[in-house]
Amino acid sequence: MGVDSARPGGPEHERRLGRRRFVGACAGLGLASVTAAGCDRTTPPRGSHPAAASGRPEAERDRPGTPDWRITSRGPAPAVTGYADRVSVTPGEECGLYVSTTAASFRVSAFRVGWYGGAQARLVWSSERVRGRVQPEPRFLAETRTVRADWPRTLTFGTAGWPEGAYLLRLEADSGHQRYLPLIVRSTRGTGRTVLVHAPATWQAYNRWGGYSLYAGASGAYATRSLAVSFDRPYDADGAEKFMVYERAAVVLAERLGIPLAYTTGTDVHRDPEVLRGAATVVCLGHDEYWTSEQRRHVTAARDAGTNVLFLGANTCFRRVRLEQGETRPDRTVVCYKSAVRADPFYTTRPALVTTDFRQAPAPDPESSLTGVLYEGYPTDAPYVVHTADHWLYEGTGVRPGDGFDHLVGVEYDRVTPGAPVPEPLEITAHSPLTCGGRRSHSDSAYYTAGSGAGVFATGTMRWVEALMAGTPDGGRDHGMDARTRAFVTRTTENVLRAFAEGAAARHRPAARPNVSEVYRAGA
Repeated sequence: MGVDSARPGGPEHERRLGRRRFVGACAGLGLASVTAAGCDRTTPPRGSHPAAASGRPEAERDRPGTPDWRITSRGPAPAVTGYADRVSVTPGEECGLYVSTTAASFRVSAFRVGWYGGAQARLVWSSERVRGRVQPEPRFLAETRTVRADWPRTLTFGTAGWPEGAYLLRLEADSGHQRYLPLIVRSTRGTGRTVLVHAPATWQAYNRWGGYSLYAGASGAYATRSLAVSFDRPYDADGAEKFMVYERAAVVLAERLGIPLAYTTGTDVHRDPEVLRGAATVVCLGHDEYWTSEQRRHVTAARDAGTNVLFLGANTCFRRVRLEQGETRPDRTVVCYKSAVRADPFYTTRPALVTTDFRQAPAPDPESSLTGVLYEGYPTDAPYVVHTADHWLYEGTGVRPGDGFDHLVGVEYDRVTPGAPVPEPLEITAHSPLTCGGRRSHSDSAYYTAGSGAGVFATGTMRWVEALMAGTPDGGRDHGMDARTRAFVTRTTENVLRAFAEGAAARHRPAARPNVSEVYRAGA
């Protein structure tokens, strides 16, 4: 937070080592007791608000928030850290935590992220003090260079009465040091609702806890990166960096609007698409790069059944991964061989599941056939330039053709790429000149409607969600984006969320002016 990820040595710079610079064509508090490892029973929270348990957004949104949800002292890495035994739970399900701390004891607090009158989170549950311990050194699986903590379980807690939503579990050591741990309390049904899809596979891909990620090994070299990464380890940095940067602001905005919401993760959609059945909209948040073939198939099927799809970032659905068994549970390992594709054991037996880029052999399936745009390059920093100013997406923004918003395009971007498969009819709504790796190109925002009636909009830039809080105390790294940009992105996002919440968008928001050939014939 607050560090430009594109700078040398920054997280986004490190993650791209080994990748060509130009890719493709270029106040209610419920207290509960905690059980120690090996115990099975937990006490449900007391004092839970009845409306909150119903999951109705208008009830939960208007509850008093808890302003002190933020981390105030992270401290050194060993001070306190941990991981959960699952990325999501359904309301009432138990969850296990694995915590290591140098302090004598610690406490866990569960904050649900939302609007809450601007407080942005609400304390839903807090544990008693739990005895601390320093956990053993992690295991290293040499064949895939995978780091796995495999710690003894520290405690188990229940989630009875917790509303569906995105949560930050804050670990608070006696020393005063703190870390986050993200947890989604997922919805089982999304009929008629806007489904927010969180991206834990992408969080894990960039996680360097223990020295290894899908981008670099302990030496920092791409060649020694992990070929598989495990959820059975903590996240690095503050414990929830990717969620905080690329997802939180969108959750706060969606809850403020009061539209019916549902929550899930990409790994849950991979396993069970039921939450997408009859949904009004599927929302892929600011950085959702790593998808399984099953997740993509399920989201595509939802679109083809009339569910709108919104892509609030760039580089979405770029890497094809597999989820495999962990030490104790299924789907705890994210496998992605990337450029070492021939080393993937599935290369000769199941080519459609080989873990390389979706657009690459042996089973090429470019993401643009779903998103309408194709990921192209990194890094860039450029203004977002409006092309179709009278498009319904931009109603109320006051923009005119050619208006620009500095720094909104970056650090990665997508574009409509001539020759790549795209659904028709497709409209380019923003067409932003840029330079990437010394080459001139463009980033595009694009909208299309499918034969089912579904509308699909892709922003084409990874900074869209970051812009929702740019220039505010909670804005994190705003890359120089100002209040004018924040207002434009906020209103545009509100427009599309509200329109998509009404149902299949082709009925009331058709793609009226296909313009790809016009835009690119003009020398773009």
